[in-house]
Amino acid sequence: MKESVIGLIAGIDIGSRATKVALIDRAGTLRAAHATRTKPPFDDLVNEALAQALASIEAPRSEVSYIITTGFGRSSVAERDNQVTDITAGAYGACVLFPNTRCVIDIGSQSSRAIHVDQTGRVAEFKSNDKCAAGAGGFVERAARYLEIGLTEVGDLALSAKDPVTISSVCAVLAESEIINHVSQGCSVEDILRGIHNSLAERAIALLKRVGIEPEVTLVGGMARQRGMVQALSHMLAMPVNVPENPEIVNALGAALLAKRRLERMAA
Repeated sequence: MKESVIGLIAGIDIGSRATKVALIDRAGTLRAAHATRTKPPFDDLVNEALAQALASIEAPRSEVSYIITTGFGRSSVAERDNQVTDITAGAYGACVLFPNTRCVIDIGSQSSRAIHVDQTGRVAEFKSNDKCAAGAGGFVERAARYLEIGLTEVGDLALSAKDPVTISSVCAVLAESEIINHVSQGCSVEDILRGIHNSLAERAIALLKRVGIEPEVTLVGGMARQRGMVQALSHMLAMPVNVPENPEIVNALGAALLAKRRLERMAA
């Protein structure tokens, strides 16, 4: 049996595509994480995801002393001690990982967000895409399926682009039609993928401009694992972009860290 970690705090991010669990101890150290596909019923989903995270460190459920939820399904879990918006959780998590963060980009499956934060990690302003899924990560998934490549291949393939195509439509349906046209014209998969990343980057930066671009910029969410996406953002911003080691769990981690701070204040 591994060292006891009594007093674990569970941050659970129930997103539209995936549900992520981050387990931290009372010192704020990440002890375990787990991600699984989101599907109802949410209580069963959370119980299973939490069990998997605990199993990875051989810890029983009794060692979880506090559960905080975030994401679109945050209010659907009966066994929660608190909940927080994913905007607040993502911003705080990014600022803990990169203390000089002033802007956060979160490109999720169904939406993209730009968040401006102050020096304490508090959200000063945020904007979300209000057009269509063409500005979010789900569009990349659909494009990968159409191009018959694995999602994990997208980021590296995009780095090999020679002449990136232009994806100008803000509607996902029309954007997919653009991809079909590019394929029929003989454009390479690499150029199409980089065009998609460029399109997502342009939309994210448009949101950033509305909240005020200020270094440092941190990218969170699963799209941050795609190196082509990171390169596109860095190039268009003309500055480096921070990428966490586990970008997909930043919202869950941020929620757990916020819960830790709240517990400490209550005990003071």
